[in-house]
Amino acid sequence: MLIGDIVGKPGRQALAELLPAFVQSEGIDFCAANAENAAGGAGLTVAVMQELLAMPIDVLTTGDHIWDKKEIVPVAGAETRLLRPANYSPEAEGRGAGLYKARNGVTVGVINLQGRTFMRPCDCPFHAARRIVEELRKATHVILVDMHAEATSEKIAMGWFLDGQVSAVFGTHTHVQTADETLLPNGTAYITDLGMTGPYKSVIGRRIDRVLQAIYTQMPTPFEVAREDARIAGAVVTVDPATGCATEIKRVQLCSPSRASGP
Repeated sequence: MLIGDIVGKPGRQALAELLPAFVQSEGIDFCAANAENAAGGAGLTVAVMQELLAMPIDVLTTGDHIWDKKEIVPVAGAETRLLRPANYSPEAEGRGAGLYKARNGVTVGVINLQGRTFMRPCDCPFHAARRIVEELRKATHVILVDMHAEATSEKIAMGWFLDGQVSAVFGTHTHVQTADETLLPNGTAYITDLGMTGPYKSVIGRRIDRVLQAIYTQMPTPFEVAREDARIAGAVVTVDPATGCATEIKRVQLCSPSRASGP
């Protein structure tokens, strides 16, 4: 299971309420979730990281907001289940890829990348992907890639670039779930954006009134996390562990029974 950007407490509450039963009912063997907005809507604290990893989530990917909460910096190098984009400077804390054991015993490789179009400067994600995929394939054919990027074209290009070399390429960052899930010709599952795990009565997770005020007045306005209509968004991918090829990808959107929570 691949889970899109977790936004604040509403996203975490939806996961706590819905994820364990869904993982059990669907027979999910491995779960990756993007957590760069999980603490207050921007960044990740140690407590929130631990809260998420106590759920049936095997690895947390991130993106350009990974360092927004400074307390995560010294932890990033020690927690192997937390990834930051692999195409950051080699001097950056943490790691951009890892190998993990799924619940069925299969070794799963996960790579976290960040795009460069309309994003903060970073190294080339395509060169980083090629280098890391070659290394991970020595241990497993099952490899998942979080392409955290703004531009749709850059995400699609990464899907075609890695088709047949990895099991899935999934986009994060824009918070809007796309309807283009597909199996590429050489066996890689692809979706441009998994969507947002958080409050849907919002503007991509933020209070509607605050965002409209900022747009209308062009004045600085705090973008507080919204509260209502919490959902999980993502996709479920079926992979043949012998070949690493995906055989199915399904979009997922689950609604929280509470439909509300604190910011």
